[in-house]
Amino acid sequence: MPASIVSELIDLLQLERLEDNLFRGQSRDIGTRYVFGGQVLGQALSAAQQTVDAGRHAHSLHAYFLRAGDVEAPIIYSVERSRDGGSFSARRIVAIQHGQPIFNMTASFQTPEPGAEHQFPMPLVPRPEDLPQVDLVPANELDKIPAKRKRWLNKAGPFEFRHVHPRNELNPTKQPPYQNVWFRLVDRVPDNPVLHRSLLAYASDFHLIGTTTFPHAISYLQPNVRMASLDHALWFHRPFRADEWLLYACDSPSAQHSRGLARGMIFTRDGVLVASTAQEGLIRVVEDTK
Repeated sequence: MPASIVSELIDLLQLERLEDNLFRGQSRDIGTRYVFGGQVLGQALSAAQQTVDAGRHAHSLHAYFLRAGDVEAPIIYSVERSRDGGSFSARRIVAIQHGQPIFNMTASFQTPEPGAEHQFPMPLVPRPEDLPQVDLVPANELDKIPAKRKRWLNKAGPFEFRHVHPRNELNPTKQPPYQNVWFRLVDRVPDNPVLHRSLLAYASDFHLIGTTTFPHAISYLQPNVRMASLDHALWFHRPFRADEWLLYACDSPSAQHSRGLARGMIFTRDGVLVASTAQEGLIRVVEDTK
């Protein structure tokens, strides 16, 4: 079963090439109301990578989510070859559904070269195998959740998560704006750095914006809370494998004007910083719909 789930995700990231700079990707319903943002990030990066020389690797991407994506429709990715220099290549990617852009992204690629190195240390946290797998909503409270959200929680996904300090997402309490989550693919995949970067782009959309809700005792599962990603940035620093344990250390320095900012650092289990992220999201608390 896990192998088929991972294979499905890999297939999702392998786009159909329509023209030199035009690609088509399918959508996958994972229980969210709209297309999962990580899917569009991973597919857009995959599209851009296919227009770049094989020796150049993605080192950064900056994206904006413009419209909600339709999970029932394919997505067209148009890639603009903005520049190919001596060491760097730049690409602009627009994702289109029903004739309208739903997402745009710029990505930069570099030919690897030596240079100065330093990094922040990894937080001191328990090892993933020492943490239990905990349901973020207790089984006896699942009936309080709409059917589609319940499917999101029950569905076995391609990534396994171990929360260092899990909280009840249906009845959250106020906590500092920090969280640490171990994650990895549930099955081994080919040793292809391009694939692993697309997989990490997909996974990087989990947990980030949720961190902004911690000080306010609210959650995306509450019926009066509306949340959506507005933008997303990702920097790749060092080699990694998405099928080995990675620690996502997230924090939220600010929330204001119905927007929250979250940042993340992604480490290997031996403390190597492999990627950094940042995301701003919409957080609206409306009148209770019950």
